[in-house]
Amino acid sequence: MEAKVVRWGDDLAVKLSSEEVRALGLSEGQIVEVTPKRRRITADEMFAEMRRLGPAHEPEMIDWGPDRGSEIIDDNDPR
Repeated sequence: MEAKVVRWGDDLAVKLSSEEVRALGLSEGQIVEVTPKRRRITADEMFAEMRRLGPAHEPEMIDWGPDRGSEIIDDNDPR
């Protein structure tokens, strides 16, 4: 569920509709725990940030050796 943070005088409050309150079984004065939603970053964003921070923040390359078994990809395979 997502809720909107709104201004309430000098404070901020999380606004829930009456339907959401009923669905959650909440009542006035009840104490609840609120945790911020963390935005997931994409691999492209992660790599861009590593490049921005410089070479010291890029992982070292690891040579795992030659491909074997199902790791071998035949570029001419029509599948």
